[in-house]
Amino acid sequence: MHREKFIERVLLLLALSSVGSLALITIFIFLEGFPLILSVGLKDFIMSSHWAPTKGHFGILAMIISSVFVTLGAMVIGVPLGLSCAIVLAEFSPKRLKMVLKPTLELLAGIPSVVYGFLGVIWLVPLIRNYLGGPGLSLLAGSIILGIMILPTVISISIDALTAVPDLYRDGSMALGATRWQTVRRVVLPAASSGIITAIILGMGRAIGETMAVIMVAGNALQIPTSILDPVRTLTSNIALELGYAAGRHREALFATGIVLFIIIMILNLSATLITRRR
Repeated sequence: MHREKFIERVLLLLALSSVGSLALITIFIFLEGFPLILSVGLKDFIMSSHWAPTKGHFGILAMIISSVFVTLGAMVIGVPLGLSCAIVLAEFSPKRLKMVLKPTLELLAGIPSVVYGFLGVIWLVPLIRNYLGGPGLSLLAGSIILGIMILPTVISISIDALTAVPDLYRDGSMALGATRWQTVRRVVLPAASSGIITAIILGMGRAIGETMAVIMVAGNALQIPTSILDPVRTLTSNIALELGYAAGRHREALFATGIVLFIIIMILNLSATLITRRR
């Protein structure tokens, strides 16, 4: 009895330590960055695209738009591929093949992002430069790399959602004369839609929070992109590139950028949780 209580308290302490660490990080970020938002003004901070912190200009609109475009590009590339792969593995492939391929695909999540960035610089950027034009380091390159990087998240969670649909649904549909594909499209996918939407939202959060690979392939230009071949700088790239030498209000501005990024990712994660609970 005493041993069980001791183990229970240890586990509770570990859980509280995780929550406490998150709370401390959140408090630190807001304490460092919120004063600058108050002094500059939320509207000027978010709605201006003039970023020159050494001259007193702290507009991050261009970086917000670039982050949104890169993330949307990654979703356009990664979601159809990931969902298609999940459907094949969950519904059409033999169990032995699924047991081999699913862990292999999940290993992609363990590859460091700098490796994806390096491969993008070596192979992808020259292809874009030679065949599509532009500098190669661009919004398109960042979207493709991030689209590949979110595949493990989308595939893994989508497979779990599809396999959670009871076999009774499939048997009933096929007993009524539906084909295997009709069953998947009209019965299984709607039943698993909450899990699939969660996978998409979590993949979006993974994409918008990525740093190193985007720094290496996106070009890091402070401008609002007008073409997929334009170089861009995302919120995460801006923090990573400038935090090493920033001081004073410049440093506070980077923490304020982190607040914006933190809020965006929290909204995405909470949306995924709420969608799952509603379903």
